[in-house]
Amino acid sequence: MTTTTPGPRKPQAEDGNRNSHAGHLLQDWLLIILVFVAGAASLAVEMAASRLLAPYFGTSLFVWANLIGLILLYLTIGYYVGGRIADRYPYPSAFYGLTIVAALLICAIPPLSRPILSWSLSAFATYSISVFYGSLVSVILLFALPMILLGCVSPFAIRLRVEQIGKSGRTAGLLYAISTAGSIVGTFVPVLVLIPNIGTYRTFLVFAVALLLVAVVGLIVSQRNRGQDGRKAVLKSLLLFLLLIPMLLSLLALRGPIKPPSGTNGGGVLISEHESAYNYIQVVQARGETQLVMNEGLGIHSIYDPTHVLTNGPWDYFMVTPYFNNPPFMPQQVRQVCIVGLGAGTIPREFSAAYGPIPIDGVEIDGEIVKLGRQYFGMREPNLNVIVQDGRYFLQTTQKKYDVIGIDAYQQPYIPFQMTTSEFFQLVRSHLTPTGVATINVGRTSQDFRLVNALAQTMHTVFPNVYIIDSPRFTNSLVIGTNARTSLANFRHNSAQLSEPLLRSVTQAGLDYGNIREEKRASVYFTDDRAPVEQLIDLMILNVVENSNQPKTK
Repeated sequence: MTTTTPGPRKPQAEDGNRNSHAGHLLQDWLLIILVFVAGAASLAVEMAASRLLAPYFGTSLFVWANLIGLILLYLTIGYYVGGRIADRYPYPSAFYGLTIVAALLICAIPPLSRPILSWSLSAFATYSISVFYGSLVSVILLFALPMILLGCVSPFAIRLRVEQIGKSGRTAGLLYAISTAGSIVGTFVPVLVLIPNIGTYRTFLVFAVALLLVAVVGLIVSQRNRGQDGRKAVLKSLLLFLLLIPMLLSLLALRGPIKPPSGTNGGGVLISEHESAYNYIQVVQARGETQLVMNEGLGIHSIYDPTHVLTNGPWDYFMVTPYFNNPPFMPQQVRQVCIVGLGAGTIPREFSAAYGPIPIDGVEIDGEIVKLGRQYFGMREPNLNVIVQDGRYFLQTTQKKYDVIGIDAYQQPYIPFQMTTSEFFQLVRSHLTPTGVATINVGRTSQDFRLVNALAQTMHTVFPNVYIIDSPRFTNSLVIGTNARTSLANFRHNSAQLSEPLLRSVTQAGLDYGNIREEKRASVYFTDDRAPVEQLIDLMILNVVENSNQPKTK
């Protein structure tokens, strides 16, 4: 009679089952983490893409519509393709492999986009709408493959999880919730933390590396669970990881400024550039002037010349707008000023030089511009109270009254729509003294005054009298609304009585070159509900393009 003993086989089987269960549990968690990181990366790429485009194309509704629309198209394709691939190849290795490729492509976006973005600059030099739109679409096409692959992640993950636990509804809901939670992180972290502190290029890199690390670890674990040799699995994954090295080297090789300087006189010399939460900012030196340039660089936002107070630009005329009031109106009657859209402080500098240390509230939404104003533009007047806040919100919450409220809140070439409406001008008027004036800086072309006229007529529905002064140096006009009933003749009469040199010089320049006129029509073009400011400006730009491309007759 023979006997058999169970030996150690049963405990070994239990250990094997336990290890297998632990491996599958780890793989489940890695899959969930990857879905979260992919969701974050998809929105982070979209937010970083807007900043990649801003220095060249701006942040208008037109640009946002193209960017969001095409990225949604890519994700839609990815959802469909991901489901098809997952059904045909329902393997974790395929899932992680797709994500590794997506990470490498995300890292490639900055170096590949740079020559295309440089090409777009010729659109502004030649007024070529085809080059402008072609370069915009070309850059956005760079996002096609990585976004399509990121779109594959959620349906592929659902397919893998359903195969394991068989609860399709709960699984789909869980994974889409995790992906959306990642998208929330991918929305706020780049905007609030990464882009302002490390820049747009490195933001792409951060999310590419995060995606790559999770995918590589997931690939190693999945290959081990399939019984493949652990060392071979690690070696294979490391080889994939090494593909990131040339992309890293390409990104590190991106030296120099994001774009050439956009100041006057051929662009000038770039002193400093920054990416804030709101703008791409350049500080440029051009013929003795320090100039503030933002985003696509179609306009100068502030000028500082330590040897001259006046700029011959639209900023000069803000300080003489009170002289439309009934005579005799004296400089001593200007006691309190508010500038909405402080920029680097050109207007407060001129007011302080002409009127002395009167209290000036300067409202600027971008704190980085304030720092640059103090560093490069001499914005250190003791009478200037800087408020880093949205201009309209400030006026809604303050109780102060002002003799002058100046609005210079451009995001070139556009004015924020909420500062062009009849409701906004009613708010502004409620903060004026009885002889107070409201002034807004408006862009135009040498022949197209549609935006100027539309704003003047909108203001005239709120203010009893509205006037326009054209700036001779730049293609800008100032639109002035007076709280009291005034007349055009008052400006000439008050100007003759001025003795302060700066004020007298600017009023005389306005009379000689400003084509000062009164807008007598009143029509509500812009309201909080409907303000097609960007569309009107786009039509003006297209008009310039059409006129520049027409053959010239001799």
